[in-house]
Amino acid sequence: MADRQDGYGFTAECQEIIQGKWNQDLADQAAAWISSYVPALAKASYSPADLQEKLKDGQILCALANAIVPESILRVNTNKMAFKQMENIGKFLAFCEEFGCLRTDLFQTVDLYEGVNMPTVVNGIIALGRKVSAKGGRGIGPKESAKNTRNFSEEQIRQGRDAQIGLQAGTNKFANQSGQNFGKTRAILD
Repeated sequence: MADRQDGYGFTAECQEIIQGKWNQDLADQAAAWISSYVPALAKASYSPADLQEKLKDGQILCALANAIVPESILRVNTNKMAFKQMENIGKFLAFCEEFGCLRTDLFQTVDLYEGVNMPTVVNGIIALGRKVSAKGGRGIGPKESAKNTRNFSEEQIRQGRDAQIGLQAGTNKFANQSGQNFGKTRAILD
């Protein structure tokens, strides 16, 4: 993880909440899924710091993208310079968006590179796994919902519009606000 000074007050509370969202089972599933495509991530269980260190340079993520869709990322940077590693992560995120993942399901480059929000990184990988599963590949996570369109005839629509609401909905014949006076009345002389 990046060398950051520990926060105080609100910053420390926010960081504590983020770290509290870490789910080791989801992280293990994500690591196992990645290793099924890319053998470089072969360890069974990772702590947030270990997973961040393994994925930080973006090379494994780019290899994952190329394993899902061949030649989707043509040039993977092997340089150890920070901006080149972050460029790899950015290429992976662009691939995920092109593949169909929602931007809101993914993480930001800094979340992974600096290890600021590793639970979001795991959730982004699982979102990609769901999309791969929806497109017929080996995926992880719950099945995505499918569109369920319904076509009603004009007759059915008219019957719905003309339907009478029974007494179960109640009545409004006796409800009014006459005689209700709460608080002090408005007076000019006050």
